Amino acid sequence: MTAATYTLHQGRVPLLISLPHVGTEIPQDQQARYVPGAIEVEDTDWHLATLYDFTRALGASMLVPRHSRYLIDLNRPPENTPMYAGANNTELCPTHFFSGAALYREGQAPDAVEIARRCNVYWQPYHTALAAELARLKQEHGYAVLFDGHSIKSVLPWLFEGQLPDLNLGTASGSSCAPELRAALVAELEAQTGFTHAADGRFKGGYITRHYGQPDQHIHAVQLEMGLRCYMQEQAPFELDPERMAQLLPVLRSLVTAMLGYAPSIGAVIQPD
Repeated sequence: MTAATYTLHQGRVPLLISLPHVGTEIPQDQQARYVPGAIEVEDTDWHLATLYDFTRALGASMLVPRHSRYLIDLNRPPENTPMYAGANNTELCPTHFFSGAALYREGQAPDAVEIARRCNVYWQPYHTALAAELARLKQEHGYAVLFDGHSIKSVLPWLFEGQLPDLNLGTASGSSCAPELRAALVAELEAQTGFTHAADGRFKGGYITRHYGQPDQHIHAVQLEMGLRCYMQEQAPFELDPERMAQLLPVLRSLVTAMLGYAPSIGAVIQPD
């Protein structure tokens, strides 16, 4: 299913992969607002649709937006409340690069009217599709699991101190999914030795994980924030690194398999057929 602002692949198992920050387009009529370097959209979650393509063969659904997070951040609440209190945050319509530098030319940042327009045109369709797909999966299977995939540069002093762990699982401190599922995912991270990891550390999950993860309603959501260095070059031209990618893919497969294996009716993790 291809819409004006996103593409949705509908699968056959109760798993939806959401990749809200992989879009790279900035509409032509908005480009003059931005500083010249913004058009390179350096803070994109690069190549994740390629990285998670294996999930389609496993039967998962996948939701992929077209437009850049520089236009509007699909993983922020529509009321634009900060995700992480006491830390620098990027907004619903970000005004800074992840470096902290200004994203817009002087006086060109979007006002309330423009932000509302972007919400209506770009944010709402993605979330309408996401909610509808979760509802479809839940109706068909009795439950749904949502895997929200992200990636980021490993060192960004404006956003966090030091170097980020390679793999960062977020479950809103355990509230967005069943404890058995969180434990199974943590166990998969602990079983591998190639990548550092953390659970509910600096990245606990953004709006999508926190809003849609409702275990009591049989919808379980997690976020995985990865350092770009796990699979690619962190500087332009942001190319994939085949050797790193080959190391990472088995770990991602193990996490996705654990998501597919969660059976809420028995509160345990099993191996899917």
